[in-house]
Amino acid sequence: MKLLHIGDLHIGKKLNDIILLNDQKIVLNQIIQISIEEDVDGILIAGDVYDKNSPSNEAMDLFNDFITKLVKLEKKVYIIAGNHDANQKISYFSYLLRKNNVFVSEEFLGTTQEIIENDEYGEVHIHLLPFIKPIVVKKIYPNEIINTYEDAIKITLGHSKVDVNNRNILLCHQFITGSETSDSEQLAIGGLDNIDYTVFDDFDYVALGHIHKAQKVGRDTLRYSGSILKYSFSEANHVKSCTLLNIKEKGKIEIKKIPLIQPNDVRIIKGNYDEIISMPYSLDYVKIILEDEIVPIDARYNILMVFPNMMKLVLANSRTDDDNTIEITDDFRLASIMDLFIDFYKIQNNNVEPTLEQREILESILKELEDYN
Repeated sequence: MKLLHIGDLHIGKKLNDIILLNDQKIVLNQIIQISIEEDVDGILIAGDVYDKNSPSNEAMDLFNDFITKLVKLEKKVYIIAGNHDANQKISYFSYLLRKNNVFVSEEFLGTTQEIIENDEYGEVHIHLLPFIKPIVVKKIYPNEIINTYEDAIKITLGHSKVDVNNRNILLCHQFITGSETSDSEQLAIGGLDNIDYTVFDDFDYVALGHIHKAQKVGRDTLRYSGSILKYSFSEANHVKSCTLLNIKEKGKIEIKKIPLIQPNDVRIIKGNYDEIISMPYSLDYVKIILEDEIVPIDARYNILMVFPNMMKLVLANSRTDDDNTIEITDDFRLASIMDLFIDFYKIQNNNVEPTLEQREILESILKELEDYN
């Protein structure tokens, strides 16, 4: 049985003010193409389908289109809700979806939801476990001691039917201790959401969601597929991918990571002004770090001509702080001369604005120029 493991789609997410729906559509179409080329039997979607628990109509339309295409290709789909999802919106019409081999995590009742498939080696048990919090599990098992996320998962799996003689696959959306995180994830304060990987020893493969960097944790068959796009500058060096599983007899799973090409990359570019404005035009989402001691007054606007999707401009030289970020949201064509002067002054003076006296001096100069003309 061949399965493709993906997660953390975050459909509808914005990067700064840019809606990423078009980028997400392109990558989801890549995943569909991979499913065809690799002739997979099913897709495992490990949570965070949407970026918000009240997704936009456009986000829901995109996911609907993605799932519809997979169904037409006769690919089975297994989906769990992540911490960004509203489980009711993921599992809506779940009974009808099952008729089309789309299996969605339903209301959590204290155990995993199990789907049994068959291949030439026998049964494959696929368990769906949406993102859960200790308080949710405590309501179902009030007599159990449940203080942490690990307690909650242990109790849930302890009450679930897992036959270790069969091959068992678990979809789970939680934070496993030792995972390498980025700035994009929502994690609990104080590490209460940490779960030791040994909790999942009864499962042959654990398809994880929640962490955006593709990685294995503890063992080769316990993996995060990572997010389908780069959702922060802390992910700039990530190689986004999906994970292909070729499940054979008990104890034998072949694993391959397949890269996902980013329509517009997320990059951090560091260098001097002349180098950067000489670079090829690009729609990538970039953070520019200028190392010049003296920066031209129109630096921000000239760089925008090369990188129109520049999201941060930082000055890093001998006179600046470590993160002297220059705001780039204003349209320079609408900026007044005073606004341009303030921007230039901030670049040259560690992001400090000119004083009232300095502004008055400039105003008097501009008035003289106006009278002269």
